[in-house]
Amino acid sequence: MLDPQQLEAKFYELSRTFHPDFYQTKSTAEQSISLGNAAVLNTAYRTLRDPIQRAEYLLGLEAGSVKDIRTSPPADLFEEILELQDTLDEYRASDRESDESRRLHTTLQTEQERLEQHKQEMETQLHRLFSDWDALQDAGEATADARVKRDQLLKQMRNLLSNRTYVNNIVNDLTATIA
Repeated sequence: MLDPQQLEAKFYELSRTFHPDFYQTKSTAEQSISLGNAAVLNTAYRTLRDPIQRAEYLLGLEAGSVKDIRTSPPADLFEEILELQDTLDEYRASDRESDESRRLHTTLQTEQERLEQHKQEMETQLHRLFSDWDALQDAGEATADARVKRDQLLKQMRNLLSNRTYVNNIVNDLTATIA
């Protein structure tokens, strides 16, 4: 299982090993290698500590391109999203000084907060899926049953990441509109 404290400790340990400052007196080739290693290490650390980047990377490795992730509305939010889009359109067309506009603004702020919470819940679910994934990897089983479990976890991660991406886009739209 990926332990955030162990990840950070290993990152700092390797950072001290590869940091370009320690290679200032070395050859140009060694300095270049050090710089490249430090850049790869920084990218890997950022990817592993962020659940969204980690999911995208894992899905890219295990199930093909992340670009294939759909951006259609999550089924459980479809009706609400349609209503929200109508409210957004109504707000955009309203006179910002009117009582109706203020009412719509309040409604949109409430929806934004609710969707932010929903996004956070999806990220928590993603953390749980990674715990399951890590446990499966730690077990090291190469059975057909383990492969089925891996595929199920990947499918759940892909769906969750897709839904989160869609909700995030809606939240960004809300933020830009009501700011």
